[in-house]
Order: sequence, then C-alpha cells, then structure tokens
Amino acid sequence: MDHFRLGSLPPAEVVVDDVRVTHRISALISVFGVFASVLLLALAVREYRSGATVLWLVFGAAAFLGAVYALVVDVRRLRTGPAA
Repeated sequence: MDHFRLGSLPPAEVVVDDVRVTHRISALISVFGVFASVLLLALAVREYRSGATVLWLVFGAAAFLGAVYALVVDVRRLRTGPAA
C-alpha cells in the first residue's frame, strides 16, 4: 500500500491509462481542428469568389490538409496497441 502515500507515483497501469486518455483527447481536439479548417476553407472560397487573391484558397487548403493530417496521425495512434 506504499503507492497510496502522498507524493508517491501511481502504479504503472494508471500511467498507461492516462496516456490512452491523452491520446483520445488529442484526437478529439483534432476533430475540432478539422471542423474549424473546413469553416476556414469555406470562408476562403467565398473570399476568392468575391475577388480576393488566390492566397486565400492556398492558405485555406493548407490549413485543411494540415488538420486532416493531424487527425489521421491521432487516429492511427489510437488504433495501434500500447507500445512495448
């Protein structure tokens, strides 16, 4: 029962579960990032159609692709088992 003392480290199983929860939270943040980047891309398309520079489309597409890449990385990390 030494691990219940104040200031001691929790058992290894708890630390592994904390990492799993952290990965889930990261994936959830990535989902919201994709949602925000879709809104930004829609804004960029609207601005481009109203006469703005093509850089709006470039930056909107780059933000979208970056957010999708982050989501793919997070989902792949969730799907793999715990590291040995």
